[in-house]
Amino acid sequence: MLGVIAGLLLARRLAKKSDQNPDLYLDFLIYALIFALIGARFYYVIFSWDQYKNDLWSIFNLRNGGLAIYGGFIGAVLTAVIFCKIKKYSLLQLCDTAMPGLILGQAIGRWGNFFNQEAFGGYTDTFFAMRLNIETAAYTTTELTQKAIKAGGVRYIQVHPTFLYESLWCLLILAIMLLVWKHRKFKGQVAFTYLIGYGLGRAFIETLRTDQLLLWNTSVPVSVVVSVFLVILGIILMIVYALRYRVEKQKLQLSDKKFAPEIEAEDSLLDELSSAPSESTEDSKEDDDLWD
Repeated sequence: MLGVIAGLLLARRLAKKSDQNPDLYLDFLIYALIFALIGARFYYVIFSWDQYKNDLWSIFNLRNGGLAIYGGFIGAVLTAVIFCKIKKYSLLQLCDTAMPGLILGQAIGRWGNFFNQEAFGGYTDTFFAMRLNIETAAYTTTELTQKAIKAGGVRYIQVHPTFLYESLWCLLILAIMLLVWKHRKFKGQVAFTYLIGYGLGRAFIETLRTDQLLLWNTSVPVSVVVSVFLVILGIILMIVYALRYRVEKQKLQLSDKKFAPEIEAEDSLLDELSSAPSESTEDSKEDDDLWD
C-alpha cells in the first residue's frame, strides 16, 4: 500500500506539471488496482495450474499467496486502454504519466518479499548474500538445504536478495524515466523506456530466483519470456514513434521554408507602404491649415 500511495502521488505531481487533471489518475487507480489484482492472480494460477486444479476454491484464497507482477501489469494496461477509450483521453499520455509511479510502487513493493522471506535467489557467498531461517523461508531448494549454515542453534540458507536487486534496479529506471520525461520529444517515450528498462532487469534477475513460474512442460521461466518480449516491443515502439516524430518535424520545417519567401515579400511590401508618404496624411495637414 505504501508503494501504491507513493506511485499515485508521483503520477499526480507529473500530471500537474504537464497541465493534466491530477484527479484523473486517482480515478484510474481505483479501477486499475482491482483489475491488476485479478490479473496478478489469474496469471499465477494459469502457470501453477497443477496446484489448483483439484481444489478450485483455493484459487480465491489470496492469503495463501500467489500473485504475479506481470499479471498485474497486463490487467492494469487493459484497464488503461478501456479507461482512455471511455474518457476519450490519450493512452500514451496516461502511460507516460502513470508508469513512473508504477515503477516507484514496484521498488517499494518488493520489500514485501523481504518481510515474507520469499522471491529470493539461489545460493551465493558474495557481498550481497542474505541469510534466512530455513524453517520460515519459502521456496527453498535442495542445493540451499545442503549448503545451510547453522548458527546459534538455527539453520540458515544463504541466498541472493533478488528483491533488493529488483528494488534498486527499479529506482535506477525511475531516475532514467524522469530524465526522459523532462526532455521527451513524443508521447509514449517514457512508457517505452519502462518496457525496455524493467524488462532488461527482470529478465536477468528472474534467472536467479528459486520460485520461478515455468512455461507448461518446460524449464523456461515465463517471466523471462515476457521480459524479453517487453524489451523487444519497447525498442520497436521507441523506433517507430521516434521516426514518426522525426518525419513530422521535417514536414514542419519544409512547410516553414515553403512559406518563408511569401512572408518575406509581404514584410518588404509592408515596409515600403509604411515608409511611403500617405495621401491621407497630406489631406490631414490641409485640414489642419484650414482649421488654423
